[in-house]
Amino acid sequence: MSQERSVFPLELQDVCFAKGEQRIIERISLAIDRGVRTVILGANGAGKSVLMRLMHGLLQPSSGEIRWCGSRRRADAQAMVFQRPVMLRTSAIANAALGLKLTGIAGAQRSARAAEALRRVGLAHLAERPARVLSGGEQQRLALARAWALEPQILFLDEPTASLDPAATQEVERVIAEIANSGCKIVMVTHSLGQARRLADEVVFLHAGRLTEYTPASSFFASPRSPEAAAFLRSELP
Repeated sequence: MSQERSVFPLELQDVCFAKGEQRIIERISLAIDRGVRTVILGANGAGKSVLMRLMHGLLQPSSGEIRWCGSRRRADAQAMVFQRPVMLRTSAIANAALGLKLTGIAGAQRSARAAEALRRVGLAHLAERPARVLSGGEQQRLALARAWALEPQILFLDEPTASLDPAATQEVERVIAEIANSGCKIVMVTHSLGQARRLADEVVFLHAGRLTEYTPASSFFASPRSPEAAAFLRSELP
């Protein structure tokens, strides 16, 4: 592989994914670079979450190739936060430290990193509170703290504010922006055009499992090139 290609943290080459006879992702090729926030948009059923799970390595492509930082082996320096995070029946700080424990980080360092992650997401005062009694927005920020504590190079976010009220959404968006500013690459699926406008540096737009546009966010929102994207922005697609 050439040196030029190796600069990308994530590459997809002719990636397809099928479930039985259903083709969900069709021959997608793209290179996701560092330093910008990438938002995946598309109508319901376009394949957004499936594409993200392929990128993260939770699903394997039916055909095609995915490379993480130039290697076919899934990169360890990545994390993912889902729409509804799973919280253990223990304290917020124990939940924040879970990923560090699973990766073998020593106890003292693990506690310090978990505490710092809680501080950065604004939950330090709730460190000893049971995670499952926190509000939905607080639980989502805790999930972000758990991921951020791992110091990933790439963080995947699948509809992270879909079930949150506006105030909680604002707080989660603030944390996402701070994670991106810390140097972590953000790749996010959202159904909210407003959120995409606020957070995206570039947009990956899917239609019926195909990559229709991959372009800077400013260009996408000002003058989409495809009729499907234009219809989506006019809310004509479901």
